[in-house]
Amino acid sequence: MKNFKYAFIKVIPVMIGYLFLGAGFGILLTTNGYNFLWAILMCLIIFAGSGQYLAVSLFLSGFNILNTIILTFLVNARHIFYGISMFPKFKNMGLYKPYMIFSLTDETYSLLCTLEVPGELDQTKVYFHIAWLNHFYWVLGGLFGAILGEVLTINIEGLSFIMTALFVTLLTEQWLKSKKSIPLLIGFLVTLICLILFKYVFINVDLFLIFSMLIIFVLLTIFRKNIEKGDRNEFK
Repeated sequence: MKNFKYAFIKVIPVMIGYLFLGAGFGILLTTNGYNFLWAILMCLIIFAGSGQYLAVSLFLSGFNILNTIILTFLVNARHIFYGISMFPKFKNMGLYKPYMIFSLTDETYSLLCTLEVPGELDQTKVYFHIAWLNHFYWVLGGLFGAILGEVLTINIEGLSFIMTALFVTLLTEQWLKSKKSIPLLIGFLVTLICLILFKYVFINVDLFLIFSMLIIFVLLTIFRKNIEKGDRNEFK
């Protein structure tokens, strides 16, 4: 029970964001003519905010399997890069491991990266509780929004900003707790440069994120030893 209580408190900021954004997805789906049960199913088995919003757009524009695969990959490709960094944390999680991999979202990742689980608690169980609670809140939000969308006409313009605000909050917390400033600076500068290049030079801003992550991954891999050495010297 102590593990659950600790995890429950830690996911409160994510809960608020997921309930609102999940509701936004549910409203969007049902107001476009889909049954609320589809919202529950998609939240359960897809569990990807941007991917689910994208799916609704693809359904409405005429489903194309190749288009769907490519766009879904581009939108969710970031999971490959930060998912790799979670291997050491998930390595010894046994039966929990498959679900932890499936349920890893941006917000869950940010929480697990910054979390310092007290010694008297079971880290594996705390991680699992965080993962399934976040998943539950997303499903609950989707269900609520889907039902609401079937009975009310609601303007949800601007609702998606909640997820942006939530992610900025988690990023700030991660930055303040981290002893490694160089990776953050590399990520910020590379992303900014790629955004400018793809927006004004290559004129295809949709691709900037995947190229940003590739470059960041390469740079951090190349300079990993120097970064770790610098951090050890700085905080001796």
